[in-house]
Amino acid sequence: MRLSSYLLIAAPFGLAAALSVAAAGGIVNVIEDSSELNVRRGLDDTGLSWAEVHANGLQVYLTGTAPSEALRFKAISTAGAWVDAARVIDQMDVADSMGLEAPRFSIEILRNDMGLSLIGLVPAEMDREALLARVAKIEGIGKVSDLLQTADYDTPQGWDRAVDYALDALSELPRSKISVEADKVAITAMTDSQEAQRRLERQLTRKADMPLELALSAPRPVLTPFTLRFLIEDGVARFDACSADSEATVDTILDAAEAVGLEGGSASCTVGLGVPSPRWGDATAQAIAAMGAMGGGSVTFKDADVSLVAAMGTEQALFDRVVGELENSLPPVFSLHSDLPQPVSEEDGAGEAPEFTATLSPEGQVQLRGRLSGELARNAAESFATARFGTDSVHNAARLDEALPGNWSLRVLAGLEALSLLSNGAVVVAPDLITVSGNTGREDASARIAGFLAQKLGDGQRFDIKVTYLEKLDPVASLPSPEDCELSVNEILRNRKITFEPGSDTPAASAQAVLDDIATVLKECGDDIKFEIGGHTDSQGRESMNQALSQARAAAVLSGLRERRLLTSAYRAVGYGETQPIATNDTEEGREANRRIEFKLIRPEASSSDEESALDAVAASEPNPETNTAAETADTETNAQTSEGN
Repeated sequence: MRLSSYLLIAAPFGLAAALSVAAAGGIVNVIEDSSELNVRRGLDDTGLSWAEVHANGLQVYLTGTAPSEALRFKAISTAGAWVDAARVIDQMDVADSMGLEAPRFSIEILRNDMGLSLIGLVPAEMDREALLARVAKIEGIGKVSDLLQTADYDTPQGWDRAVDYALDALSELPRSKISVEADKVAITAMTDSQEAQRRLERQLTRKADMPLELALSAPRPVLTPFTLRFLIEDGVARFDACSADSEATVDTILDAAEAVGLEGGSASCTVGLGVPSPRWGDATAQAIAAMGAMGGGSVTFKDADVSLVAAMGTEQALFDRVVGELENSLPPVFSLHSDLPQPVSEEDGAGEAPEFTATLSPEGQVQLRGRLSGELARNAAESFATARFGTDSVHNAARLDEALPGNWSLRVLAGLEALSLLSNGAVVVAPDLITVSGNTGREDASARIAGFLAQKLGDGQRFDIKVTYLEKLDPVASLPSPEDCELSVNEILRNRKITFEPGSDTPAASAQAVLDDIATVLKECGDDIKFEIGGHTDSQGRESMNQALSQARAAAVLSGLRERRLLTSAYRAVGYGETQPIATNDTEEGREANRRIEFKLIRPEASSSDEESALDAVAASEPNPETNTAAETADTETNAQTSEGN
């Protein structure tokens, strides 16, 4: 009885357990089928049909071969969007990357006052520690953030060259973004001034031996005073100075000037801050039109003060009408001062007009002649000239005249300030006119002279500026081209030789003067031209010894240039041994020709291997007219060769 009672009690519980197990199994199967189906659909919708899906209980297994690591992660993420990510088991393989196309390597270098960041993808074999160490040596670099990723692919051709160029440029660009790719660099940077922008553009372009994109900008200068000076003399229109607040204003001013005779394209305006009125363009255009109506004279804007001086001989009625119309049309903020010079009668000009003259020679010597108003004025003029031109450069031959006008000293000092902007020339100070003439290497010299003369002399004062800009006097624009430098070195070495002690890498005493002259030329070329100094020997002796000797001699020449205070960071010394003869080694004359040093310009359009092939082609050419002509042409284009002697 008792056993049957237990059975009756346990039977319902067993039946319930069996039903629960069956229900749980059914639920698991439903979850498996649902999970597998949903993940499968998600993968197919995102183009990941290569991935296989298998569900086992609550876990979802992903198998298959992913074309790339990125697609493998994408498959995992897609599966995780349909089921709990913890349930996704990754059992996928990744296709062998060796057969895939290499990624595009690039570096973005971002530098500002807070520090520097390196962002991008670089070859795994690249020495990142050396890269970071080189960056850290740049003065003022601050904190360096290394955000570079790597990929195990071969370094593309031109990569190292582009990185080297970018790091060289970085030292000159404290606020910049430099984008580096294989054999290509793009630079976007802010410079401190327009002068610095111009200098850097030329410097960076000269250094580049690869495609280069430059986008340098400079902050707009604050122009004080905001100056414009327009003249019509003998029917010829010109600007001594032109300031504008926008490019649209520049167009307005130049259009007005061209309408009264200015030759198109012969003038430009400086765009800057500090304009006294938003109607500056309208006011200056009206004044220029007034000059055209009178046929001659000058108009000078110094901020809102306008000084109009008509040409001598202008009819009084015409002068009165034009000045009256201009006074009524100028915006209210502008104040017009006008003057119609009258011819000097013989009676009025009977006495000698006082005059002060200062001349600046091309050698930098300054002569002061004429009249000064007193001992104090003479000391002031001499001290001012000494400060501008140097203690040993000023000769004062001016005499004292106490009858001079009261503002004479001010006019003299203003004239000397104008003279300091010239490379050579003269300034003549008279009671009613200051004349500045000469040559300069500063493109903005006329504008600067006009600006401070208008500011110092006041309204109604006359001055004449006849200053010529010469590129050869510009310390930046006058730098010779790399090709000119190469020709100059060739000229020195055409009949003179760098010789060495026999069997040694020590330059002979006779070579010192040649190195002096080469260093002088290369200093004038600037620090950013790249030369290869190649050493060559004849075929006598063992090849390995000749290779070592040629390398040592090329390095000795490079060291000799450094000793002459020449910056040679862009130079390289290469020994070629006996591998590139230019003459036969069967005669003493031929062997001497083959023992040589070559200065080879590293040109952007040709690699050194191309140039070496050209040398080999010259050496191997056959003695027929066509080949000789080609060889002579190639020889002319190669660089200076100098015998090393025995």
